[in-house]
Amino acid sequence: MKRTNAPQLVASTSGVRGIVGNGLDPILVTRYAAAFGTYLKRGRIVLGRDSRTTGPMVARAAIAGLTAVGIDVIDIGMVPTPTVEIAIKELGAQGGICVTASHNPAPWNALKFFNARGEFVTPDQYASLDAIFQSGDFAWKDHRRVGTVTEQPEFVELHIKRTLQQKAVAKRYITKQRYKVVIDAINGAGSYALPELCRRLGCRVWTMNTDGDGNFVHEPEPIPKNLKALGAEVQRRKADIGLACDPDADRLVLVDETGTVISEELTLTIAVMEILRQQRGPVVINLSTSRVTADVAKAHGSRVHYAKVGEANVVAMMNKVKAVIGGEGNGGVIYPQFHAGRDALIGAGLVLSALAMSGRSLSEIVAGFPVYHAVKTKAPLPADFERRLVQFEREADQRLGEFSLDRRDGLRFDFSDGWLQLRKSNTEPIYRLIIETNQRARTRDLLAATRAFFDA
Repeated sequence: MKRTNAPQLVASTSGVRGIVGNGLDPILVTRYAAAFGTYLKRGRIVLGRDSRTTGPMVARAAIAGLTAVGIDVIDIGMVPTPTVEIAIKELGAQGGICVTASHNPAPWNALKFFNARGEFVTPDQYASLDAIFQSGDFAWKDHRRVGTVTEQPEFVELHIKRTLQQKAVAKRYITKQRYKVVIDAINGAGSYALPELCRRLGCRVWTMNTDGDGNFVHEPEPIPKNLKALGAEVQRRKADIGLACDPDADRLVLVDETGTVISEELTLTIAVMEILRQQRGPVVINLSTSRVTADVAKAHGSRVHYAKVGEANVVAMMNKVKAVIGGEGNGGVIYPQFHAGRDALIGAGLVLSALAMSGRSLSEIVAGFPVYHAVKTKAPLPADFERRLVQFEREADQRLGEFSLDRRDGLRFDFSDGWLQLRKSNTEPIYRLIIETNQRARTRDLLAATRAFFDA
């Protein structure tokens, strides 16, 4: 059958991600896994996957590449991405791979690579891996030295246990409240872990889409427009809160007790607020994160540091400044005292702690935050995107007014009343435009000015 669409593959520190059969195929997967194993040279790696129907196929191809270059594989099965990170540290493994395309739709899959610290590979580590892949110079082994495969399926239980052991999670106070919780896990890797965590926190739990079979019954990215059914179920059950995660359960989005889906930005805001209630210290967010989180952190006397988008970049900055908490405004909470990765389970624990310790409802907590008017849009990536960015910067004075400029991740323009960012996605062949100001009309005007340039 003739292929009608151009192959789609996006490779970065966030992983090698593509459409299965049209960019991502088992040969490519095997070669990338062999490159990773060649880079590591020896030892064991942890391999997990989310619930996508292509997951077993991609995982087997990755195992073939790893074992062929002499790496022993510990297969932990279908798990949240953060579970892979935890297993690497628990086992003292040399690295890990999670087979997941995270929030991307069902046709996509990917390999996410982790180092021995249980963190995304750094840009330098990824560059070394990719250089091996491009060269094709793999450390193939003969029949006496190929790697072994063992299965250890117990790590989701360990992930739940370790989450409950975190002192930052107010387990005793949450249990007293007997919160009513509705959970939508998009039939992904969090289908068991997130509901079970809440049950062990004494919550009464109702579930939607927790079969773990990879049937994404709505668009998998956990953003308000995709979670209307969860909002309706929270209302119907008269629940205290709704929780939604993406297919690999590293992002968490909230629904308040009225059934209103809260912006994915505010998951991190609430987690930051709760940690800073308990301890002082630096906070790291990425350059695409709402100013609300920065405002809340500063109100608690904490310094805010900005990193490029991508978990690897945020974690690197957190390590550098010794942050007490950080993350990304897509619902990704990183609590480094536990492990240095986005994690919907620790996010849920911190949000429930904030409810229990404040004695307020979710809507009451949100009502206390500064109000900004934000627009997040995306569009197919033009071939000349970089040239257009340069031209837009040249004309920005007349289009945007007075600003300060950050060029670390695309272009971010900061104004007295908000900010605007244009950047190429790390995970899809698109560019993203985010605008946030304290006036709806101002946000609308900035959107029109920017679109007029890029749509011309």
